[in-house]
Amino acid sequence: MRPDATSDSAAIDHLVIIGNGMAAHRLAMTLSDKPGAPRRITLIGEEPGAAYNRILLSPWLAGEMNDEALALPAHPSRSTTGTSLVTRLGERVTAIDRDARRITTSRGATLDYERLVLATGSSSALPSVPGVQLDGVHGFRDMADAESLARAAAQGGRAVVIGGGLLGLEAAEGLRKRGMQVRVIQRSSRLMNRQLDATAAGLLQDELEARGLAVITDAQLSELEDNGQGRIQAVQLSDGTRLPAEHVVLAIGIAPNVEPGRSAGLACDRAIRVDEYLTTSDPAIHALGECCQFGSSTYGLVEPIWQQVEVLAARLAGEPTTGFRDRPSATKLKISGVSLYAFGPIEAGPEHDVLTYHDPEQGEYRRLLMLGGRLDAAVLYGDTAMGPWLFARSQDATDFGEARRALLLGPADTQTLLDDAPATSDTDAFDQEAA
Repeated sequence: MRPDATSDSAAIDHLVIIGNGMAAHRLAMTLSDKPGAPRRITLIGEEPGAAYNRILLSPWLAGEMNDEALALPAHPSRSTTGTSLVTRLGERVTAIDRDARRITTSRGATLDYERLVLATGSSSALPSVPGVQLDGVHGFRDMADAESLARAAAQGGRAVVIGGGLLGLEAAEGLRKRGMQVRVIQRSSRLMNRQLDATAAGLLQDELEARGLAVITDAQLSELEDNGQGRIQAVQLSDGTRLPAEHVVLAIGIAPNVEPGRSAGLACDRAIRVDEYLTTSDPAIHALGECCQFGSSTYGLVEPIWQQVEVLAARLAGEPTTGFRDRPSATKLKISGVSLYAFGPIEAGPEHDVLTYHDPEQGEYRRLLMLGGRLDAAVLYGDTAMGPWLFARSQDATDFGEARRALLLGPADTQTLLDDAPATSDTDAFDQEAA
């Protein structure tokens, strides 16, 4: 395909989107107001309720937010360009007939499409241990999961969360705030090992334990123990530790929902394979968001998925687009009130100069990895205000030279040194530990 290739010049008559999550919702909203938008758009969502912001499920579980705050804007029945939008809720697509370009739903309905978009999202990954299907074992991916956990927390008791990443920690904090005794089990030696270095992870663990969470690292799940009636009663670790629990939350990662694409005969790997225009192996079918795979990459963060939406919306509206690219991205998170920001490699290599700043009293930590005079990676804990500026400087490969010594202090101090002195390649590491 040419880099400036577009879709057909004539407007698409009927676009069907399977899924009603954040990616599908944004695609419909973005596309419907374009001059070349499809004449009709139908969204089919398996969940019974309207589209909502899944990112906010964690504060909802913690009791910090109500249902209305989660709701995404409702689609108008007709857009400003005349596109009609219909949403079918509580309905699942059971078959895709690619030859006839027709889908069948769980209600026995059939719909013809000119173009089809799979935006089926992902599910909680399941560990390969006995007991994962027991009652009292939960995921934490959608509103049904969050509501189930809220009902469980209302009964009090003990919960074990398997997984010390973002979702696991947010689920654990939500249950703790609702009154449960909660333990977090992390296979790695530190929490959030894909985003944080050892120091930042240690600070986070200290903060969460001070609030009442119990954290066990370097722990391997062995079994979810059955009480003899099909319900969870304890978590068994490989070292023989037994943790009694009435509820267990699985938060060890996500599994792309590829089954609709695989059943239709589309090329799939870990997820549904797409090209730079989000087109699958069938030119009439596209995939978007967590269920798709571009090259070797799958996606769970909002930023790249929003980029996919822009590319696909342009493609379907017949507008020029250079296509989707797998670009570096930064991770900006807030774990129960603690702000984190990270990009680039987590571990320092022998080629890196390491710049660190740590103020325990203020709860601030910054660690930068430099390659010569250029910024390669950063981990910020607490005060993350300079994060986006640092990421931008990393992407444009700014050579800071001597000015790198001011990077930990912020843009203003750094720019002053950049303006006043020529760049050098001084490689002495700089560590500042606040008193």
